[in-house]
Amino acid sequence: MSVFQPTLKQLQYLASLHQHGHFGRAADACFVSQSTLSAGLRDLETLLGVTLVERTKRAVRFTPLGNAVVEKAHRILREAEDLADMVQSAGQPLVGELRMSVIPTIAPFLLPRMLPRLRRERPQLKLFLREEASAAAIESLHQGRSDCVLLALPFATGEVDKETIELDALYVAFPKDFATSENWPPELPEEIEPSLIDAHRLLLLEDGHCLKDHALAACNRPELRASAMMIGTSLHTLVQMVDNGLGLTMLPEMAIDAGILNGTDVVVRPLRSDTANREIALVWRKNSPRGDEFRMLAEELRAG
Repeated sequence: MSVFQPTLKQLQYLASLHQHGHFGRAADACFVSQSTLSAGLRDLETLLGVTLVERTKRAVRFTPLGNAVVEKAHRILREAEDLADMVQSAGQPLVGELRMSVIPTIAPFLLPRMLPRLRRERPQLKLFLREEASAAAIESLHQGRSDCVLLALPFATGEVDKETIELDALYVAFPKDFATSENWPPELPEEIEPSLIDAHRLLLLEDGHCLKDHALAACNRPELRASAMMIGTSLHTLVQMVDNGLGLTMLPEMAIDAGILNGTDVVVRPLRSDTANREIALVWRKNSPRGDEFRMLAEELRAG
C-alpha cells in the first residue's frame, strides 16, 4: 500500500489547471511560475503512477481519472479552507481575507454605496471581490474559490445558507416618446401592466444573467421568452439602446437609484406584478464555520 499523500499545493495546481485549461494562466492564478506548476503536476502523476493530464501543443485534456481526481481535490481543498476558517472565526470576526463573488447586476450599484463604510468600520477586513454571472459565482462558491456570493434570488444555488439583504423592485424602462408611439393608454399609467409589453420590443440581458429570468418570470407571459431580444451584455448597454429608441427593458430599482439613467431621456414605471422584484441575498456554503461572520457581513450590507 502506497504511503504517498498528495500535498495541498499539488492539488491546488491540478484544480487551477482544470479551471483555466492553460498552464500559464493556471500558474498565474497560483502565483507561481509555469515551470513550477508543471513540475508539481508531473511529480503528482509520477508518485501516483497515473496520467492525469494529456499535454499537447494546442490543448490540455484531462483523462477520465484526472477529472475524478480534480473533483475529489476540490472537496479536499474546501475542507482545508474550512479548517482555516474555523480557526480564524474563533478570533475577532470580519478580520483577514474574505473572497466574495458579486453578480454584474448588483456590483456597480450596491458596492459603491457599501464599501466606503465597510472599509472605515472594518479596517482589518481584506475583501477580495470577483464579479461573475450567477452560475459562475455559485460554481466558484462550491469549488472554494469564493467564500460567499452576493446575488439575486430565486436562482439555483445548491446547498447554501443565506441572509436576505433587501428586495429590489423591477421597473419598465422605455424612451420618452414611447407611450405615444405604441398601443398604450393615452395617459401613462403609474404602473405598467405586463400585457402592455410588446415581446418584439423587449430588450433583455443575454443568457447567463439571472435578471433576465427574474424579468420574464415577473411578466408571467411564456411567449416573451421566445420573442424577447436577449442581446444586452450589461444594464448600461440596455439603457443606451432604450435611450436610442430601440425598445424597452427591465431595470432593478437599485440601478435606478444609483443613477444609471443620468444623462438619458429614459422613463421608468414600476411593473404591476406580485413577483416584480428580486431578492438580494448573501449566500455561503451550508454549515460553513464562518456562518456567523457572513451573517454579520449581511447585516453590514443591510445597513449600507
